[in-house]
Parts: sequence; C-alpha cells; structure tokens
Amino acid sequence: MTGPPQIRTDRLLLRPWRDDDRAPFARINSDPAVMEYFPALLSEAETHQLIDRIESHFALHGFGLWAVETHEHSQFIGYIGLAVPHFEAAFTPFEIGWRLASSHWGRGLAFEGAQAVVRHAFLTLDLPEVVAFTVPANLRSRRVMEKLRMTYDPADDFDHPLVPEGHPLCRHVLYRLNRDAWVARDSGVSRALY
Repeated sequence: MTGPPQIRTDRLLLRPWRDDDRAPFARINSDPAVMEYFPALLSEAETHQLIDRIESHFALHGFGLWAVETHEHSQFIGYIGLAVPHFEAAFTPFEIGWRLASSHWGRGLAFEGAQAVVRHAFLTLDLPEVVAFTVPANLRSRRVMEKLRMTYDPADDFDHPLVPEGHPLCRHVLYRLNRDAWVARDSGVSRALY
C-alpha cells in the first residue's frame, strides 16, 4: 500500500511523518506562543500520541495533517492539512488546520500550505466543503482563513465540545469554504494540474 501523497509548494513540502519529526514537534507543542489558544501545552508523551492519531487518520481516510518542511533547509516546521474532527458537530466533517513553529510565523507559510491543501481537497479528493475554526481572539489564524477566502457567519459560532463549559477558550468561530464557489471563483485552475 502506498503512503499519503506529498504536496509541494514554492517553499514547502507537505509529506508523511517521520520518526525524527517527533522531537521538534514536541518543542512546538510546548511553546506557549504556539499553544496560546489551546487549553494546555502538550507533553512529549501527548505529542507522540497526537502523531500516532495523525498517522491512523491517514491510514483510515487517505488524507490528514501533513508534516511540513521548508525547501530552503529541509527543516520540519509543523503541520498543515485536513482532518475529520473527533467530535460530533453540526458542520461538515472536513477541517483544514495548521500548526507551525513560531520562528516561521509572519512569512505566509501557513497560507501557502493551506492554499495547496484546499486545492487537494477540492480537485483531488472532491470534497464538497472544508471548514476551519478557532477561538475569536486568534486573529493570526483568522487572517489565514480570510486570505483563503473562507466565509464567516456569526450564526455558526459554537462552543467546542472538548473544552469545558465556561472555559475562556470554549467559544469558537467557524469559517467555511464551499467547493463549487471555490471552483467558480478560481476557474482558471486546471483539474489536470492536481
């Protein structure tokens, strides 16, 4: 059986995970800046469990959260990809997400990788819609969602079921991107390219 496909952009390679990604990913997950809008930092053991779940997700669905490295230094910097949330939700089950080392913020890398993942979701996987969500205060991620031309409707805001009720990070905003609208808007993109 072949592994998940790789996705290349001008500056990034989205690829399957390797064992040597575990230590740098644990450092990312213990960075308070990266984890500011998550309920807690992740321990090394929790990071290993997360990578194991990511790899199981790829095996089950054929897509997931790709490990990301830069072409410039072949350096692991985090993940970008698609996931089926592991909780019941009223919205579509395909979430686009990213988590990059803070030393690589501000260079448009999350947007560049996410844009390639959107193309893969719509042109290869033929998904009908992708969503992204975060807490209202996470303006950095919300800007990426807006650059992807995802739409936001306050009526879609929700309390995250895995965050305790009353927790300051419980409330989430939801952004949507519909395949048909994306294809109509970006009709110059050839399906044959992907």
